[in-house]
Amino acid sequence: MEEQLISLLEKYEVLIKIVFIIVATIVLASVVKKIFKKVIAKSAENADTNLTTLKFIDHSISIIIIVIGFSIAISMIEFLKPVAASILAGAGILAIAVGFAAQQTLGNIISGLFIVISKPFQINDRISMTEGLDLRGIVEDITLRHTVIRNFENQRIIIPNSIISNQVLINSNFNDSRICRFIDVGISYESDIDLARKIMIEEITNHPLNIDIRTEEDIKEGMPRLSVRVLQLGESSVNLRAWAWAKDAPDAFVMQCDVLESIKKHFDKAGIIIPFPQRTISYLHPKADSEDEPNPSK
Repeated sequence: MEEQLISLLEKYEVLIKIVFIIVATIVLASVVKKIFKKVIAKSAENADTNLTTLKFIDHSISIIIIVIGFSIAISMIEFLKPVAASILAGAGILAIAVGFAAQQTLGNIISGLFIVISKPFQINDRISMTEGLDLRGIVEDITLRHTVIRNFENQRIIIPNSIISNQVLINSNFNDSRICRFIDVGISYESDIDLARKIMIEEITNHPLNIDIRTEEDIKEGMPRLSVRVLQLGESSVNLRAWAWAKDAPDAFVMQCDVLESIKKHFDKAGIIIPFPQRTISYLHPKADSEDEPNPSK
């Protein structure tokens, strides 16, 4: 019985080794994936800046383990060795073909590495692309081949790393997440500028999402928390601008919407008019035009 078992093991030794290697590879990749999943979840809870690097390493290690494991398993199959030898003569042509076929993929992988190393943006950063399509959203993931962005309609935008790495981006969270929003309001020429300025400062300052960016030295020197200036004397309005700060882009958007509404209501109560464009049409030759018109009585 033992001899039969030994004989059976010797007969199917290669097959057993291949199956063992494949199973071990899958198990190892799954274990590593679970470990990284826990580490990434903990990092996300603590708002760790290494979250982007951890996710990229997670994708990379899983693929590397699978490639190495299956490569070792395939190399143990004897009948593939002659096949490898037979195509050795065309290795040069094959290398060129593979190079052209994998050029874009390798470019995405290299670009992904540069993104992780240089960190022009990270996961959870709010970015927008200024060239080509007007795409904006929150970075959700960075894989070996592409970057996943979740836009504000909860849709996922998949962008190859080689494309996004060459784009001019606006990153609202790079180094400093604070956002300055322009609150632009036009008032009529008959309205009181000083009163309008006072109302704008009051409404913005009282908003709970508005923050004070002054340093202690600025406060000691008497620098005002908020300034409102006349930006332009327009065709039908005096245009005022206030610089309002919030801690991040979502707060800045909510603050801007709320403040514009509250300013409008306060202006209405104070009698300050927000004008709209008007046009006056005049005729250069009214008499000539009236003479050319047909007389219906004739």
